[in-house]
Amino acid sequence: MNAALALLLGLISAFAFQPVGMWPLMPLAFAALAELIGRTRSLKAALFVGWSFGVGQFVLGLNWIATAFTYQAAMPAWLGWIAVVLLSLYLAIYPAMATGLAWRFGQRSRMALVLSLAGGWAVTEYLRALVFTGFAWNPVGVVLVETAWLNSARFAGTYALSALVVLLGGGLFLLAHRRWRRGAALLIPALLLLILPPAEESGYLTNFGPPNGRAEGAAIRIIQPNIGQQDKYRPGASEEAARRLAGLSSRAGGERPRLIFWPEAAITEPLEDARTGEHQAFARFERTRAASVIGPGEYLLTGGIAVHSPDGRRVTGAANSVFALDGAGTVRGRYDKSHLVPYGEYLPMRPLLSAIGLSRLVPGDVDFNPGPGPRSFDLPGWGKVGLQVCYEIIFSGQVVDPRERPRFIFNPSNDAWFGAWGPPQHLAQARLRAAEEGLPVVRSTPTGISALIDARGKLLASLPLGTAGVIDARLPPSAEATPFARLGNWLPMLLAFGLLITAIVLDARRRYRAEI
Repeated sequence: MNAALALLLGLISAFAFQPVGMWPLMPLAFAALAELIGRTRSLKAALFVGWSFGVGQFVLGLNWIATAFTYQAAMPAWLGWIAVVLLSLYLAIYPAMATGLAWRFGQRSRMALVLSLAGGWAVTEYLRALVFTGFAWNPVGVVLVETAWLNSARFAGTYALSALVVLLGGGLFLLAHRRWRRGAALLIPALLLLILPPAEESGYLTNFGPPNGRAEGAAIRIIQPNIGQQDKYRPGASEEAARRLAGLSSRAGGERPRLIFWPEAAITEPLEDARTGEHQAFARFERTRAASVIGPGEYLLTGGIAVHSPDGRRVTGAANSVFALDGAGTVRGRYDKSHLVPYGEYLPMRPLLSAIGLSRLVPGDVDFNPGPGPRSFDLPGWGKVGLQVCYEIIFSGQVVDPRERPRFIFNPSNDAWFGAWGPPQHLAQARLRAAEEGLPVVRSTPTGISALIDARGKLLASLPLGTAGVIDARLPPSAEATPFARLGNWLPMLLAFGLLITAIVLDARRRYRAEI
């Protein structure tokens, strides 16, 4: 019975994520989850309660993954829902570990139960982002992006926000049991975080000026061509995409000079090709055609493909890349995506899985190779640009090269195959990265949601799903490195272990008193 209720709570809690965004459901769900943990009689039962909660939350929250399979002719669409369920069954192991800790140290003290659940949840979310290449999607702290609590992400990051959500629920749980002082001890500090001075009042925002020296920020144009995944690889699609991208980039309006941003894989033909002869000539043609939309002193940043070849003939792999092109089509910087998506950009155990009919979701028989990790490159006159391609932006503490701190992050993405739930969830996580790092984030996607996010995580401009358009704007101020940018996930993990240690101490005191 408890497991069934936990499954229902997990399903309800998923409506706290975007696009529904009813964030109070998440702490309420944790209040009820704490009650269920307190009622269980064994560690095994507590683990099953947490696992059931996780299954419900992940199955509904990750429903957009099933949509991706509808664009893959080699595999049936129903396989998408099997993939969602199987992934959720695995991911639910992490909530199970957190509830197991809460039961172990919370049998004698409701306060210890809440503290160990909050600390355990933060730690297991962090582990979820690391183990088996990591899948960091939808940490529970992301539900706070539309609240003033987002402001505190610059200090302790996403996993501390997740612990805060659990503590909010725990405070309600304690109040429901008439533990007034202990409930208030959790809720009042959380509420005080809401009055932290905003970033602009803390004196840490600095302007990023353009080549002409004006202090109000560099002029940019973000392109959203509205090219659906079903159209991306059909015959003649690359020519239509080139016309649409060029037309939007050249549209009248906006200020010059400017940076122009195109989405991930905006150009499906290689922009760099290690093979010799006509392959390199065709790559030069593609670069020159793309760069024809920019003027003197401007740059185009676009997603594209780089083909790898050891001998100039054989193709041994490719890179999902971002290219910075000048007006002559010369590559002034290139970033290769590092955190690749299993089954999307490469097929694990390819000989075995391809033999049983499985394939990559992205068309092609050549797997992508990973890049070296977060990098920044310098655009003369414009400063350093940080790059994170699509999915990479969801990994807290892994998006910026601390040795080459950029002025902003460009996050080209392709959310065109992730339905109505995937894109707004992706955007919410990009906002968390902006707040954590104190850096503006520029997002360009084929079908939405393209956006401009400031260094506080505030959404300044966006283009809705399923529309073509441009965002003409000036880059908002960047910031000095935030405490989180300097220390990374050491801060939230110290907080999490502090909560766990406090819970252990409370449990030990209760056990000692019971023994005497």
